[in-house]
Amino acid sequence: MSAFTWSDDDLTVREAVRKFVDTTIRPAREDLEEKGVPPYEIARAYYDAFGIGEAAGELFDWEIARDEALVAGTEFTAPAPEGLGSSTLTVGNIELVKVCPGIPTSIGISTGMVAGTINAMGSIAQRKKYVRDLLTLDKIGAWAITEPDSGSDAFGGMRTTAKVDGDGWVINGQKTFITNGPYADYMVVYAKLDDGSGADKRQAPVLIFVLESGTEGLTQGKPFRKMGMHSSPTGELFFDNVRVTRDNLLAGEPALVGKGEQKDGRESARANFVGERVGISTFALGIIEECLRLCVDYAKTRELWGKPIGEFQLIQAKLAEMEIARVNVENMILKALDARRRGVTLDMAEASAMKLYATRCASDVSMDAVQLFGGNGYMAEYHVEQLARDAKVLMIYGGSNEVQTTHVAKGLLRR
Repeated sequence: MSAFTWSDDDLTVREAVRKFVDTTIRPAREDLEEKGVPPYEIARAYYDAFGIGEAAGELFDWEIARDEALVAGTEFTAPAPEGLGSSTLTVGNIELVKVCPGIPTSIGISTGMVAGTINAMGSIAQRKKYVRDLLTLDKIGAWAITEPDSGSDAFGGMRTTAKVDGDGWVINGQKTFITNGPYADYMVVYAKLDDGSGADKRQAPVLIFVLESGTEGLTQGKPFRKMGMHSSPTGELFFDNVRVTRDNLLAGEPALVGKGEQKDGRESARANFVGERVGISTFALGIIEECLRLCVDYAKTRELWGKPIGEFQLIQAKLAEMEIARVNVENMILKALDARRRGVTLDMAEASAMKLYATRCASDVSMDAVQLFGGNGYMAEYHVEQLARDAKVLMIYGGSNEVQTTHVAKGLLRR
């Protein structure tokens, strides 16, 4: 079998997820999309139905045991649990996106970016305290880097500071557009170090902290009202003299890196950007596939001048362009999945190229779907209206598409 096709197991998972979507998510869609009901209980039901949380927890326990053995200098021979393949999770996300893209968005931030950052940058004790509950969705996480004045200039324009205070720090500032922010139990927060030296603030080290909901001085704002992605709560975080200690600082395992070492958070964030941009591309594919399915069905049944509109060449041209977009984006994702299986990490330029192209396609396809449906497409009763709104944010979050262009170009010039 070619590496660039879905496996039989992937297709089996796809059908099972479609059934789950039809029986559990579609009936709750209005609550999630229109009434502001948070998506976490349905997300947990999804994890339970497919054993995703259990598998993630088993793998995490094995990794902790391995790393504790490494620190202790003892032999570790236990085989790694089989776990779930990356393509299995990708197939599931693509299907969820077609109805409520906020669900996989909220899941991905919590289990991917938040748990991933703590796993990569935290001590063993911190990982044991936070990560397992995030991976199983027992707790919800938020990844906080974006600020009101530093969206694309995430590091240089960052104004949230961590001022040295004895053996700890005091955090002040604000984060915005934070997925899961209003309801998160744990928050990974990026802040500029203020060591009192008066050095250039744009170049100051970036520290990463993990905070818990209810911490004194931390305020989680109410969910924003948004154009799309209604099923994914987004909000602000405010830090007013939040006091933290080394227990909150993500700076690696002391036994391996030394208790006094402070890692700069820029590289951790950039690593997350790569994974996020590939993930956003899979969301784009879900929107493209659903738009194409709906448009083909509509073209077969909607009649004009006594015949189905699918017989008109202009309609056929739109459908053909949608299919071309679907094939191209799907092939990019399959290539990325193959690279992951082989242990190859995409660089920023390639991940940015994927995100740029895939999200453009999703936006174009969804707007063409609205146009193909005519007046019906503009009505909320027809799902293409939601898909068009949801597609737009894919071109904005995870780094705007304008920024993706610069990453692609810089990558080319470095070769």
